[in-house]
Amino acid sequence: MYCPKCGTENADDAQVCRSCSWALTNVTTADAAPAPAAKTSGLAIASLVLGLLSPLTCFLTAIPAIILGIVSLVKISGSAGRLKGSGLAIAGIAVPPVCLPLVAIMMGILMPALARTRQFAFRIVCSTNMVALSKAMLIYSNDYGQNPTPEKWCDLLIEHVEVTPEMFRCKGAPEGPSNYAINKHLEEFDGAAPAGTVLLFETYPGWNQAGGPEILTTENHEGDGCNIVFVDGHAEFVRTQTLNDLRWKPD
Repeated sequence: MYCPKCGTENADDAQVCRSCSWALTNVTTADAAPAPAAKTSGLAIASLVLGLLSPLTCFLTAIPAIILGIVSLVKISGSAGRLKGSGLAIAGIAVPPVCLPLVAIMMGILMPALARTRQFAFRIVCSTNMVALSKAMLIYSNDYGQNPTPEKWCDLLIEHVEVTPEMFRCKGAPEGPSNYAINKHLEEFDGAAPAGTVLLFETYPGWNQAGGPEILTTENHEGDGCNIVFVDGHAEFVRTQTLNDLRWKPD
């Protein structure tokens, strides 16, 4: 027979319940009917769901998952078989601590890749700006019959060609009005400079900067190299190891 108080199954001739010590001497047939099937604890289910969601929510649901898991275990233990789901509750408690180191490992793998992607994006934007400036210089040359003077080239492009101040800045560089310089040796060429001659290059923050390799910098791209625009209008990201091969002035 089943105990009408706690639902525990006892022998048919038992006098008291073996679980709760309830007297069974006056139990009727209706009272001794089988207890209803145990229900799965809703708290245990909620604990597991929140535990599984914790890696996706930056572990905001981890603490609620653990609390609900503990509460559900207490309720299941005191339900005398009417509730089940202790495994779900234990899983809900265990998932966040197990996932935390895994997430840390994944972040350790992904963060360098994200940083490289960010630097690559900065490099592309920087190159695009420099190509736009070289085209603006060509427009100026066609309109005025001469190249912008190195001492005032930024001012001349702002004043006479439709360029914006943002075009003079590299996203990966320190704050400054301009991160680019013009090759001051271009005026030394007798006629047009060869196609592989440096026109624009990256430098330290400043304005109307002109010079040569002495003011070139690779710091805008973590020392990997810098963007160079050549007199034929094409741009390249030149690695640090090959910067010495650039052509700056007549041989």
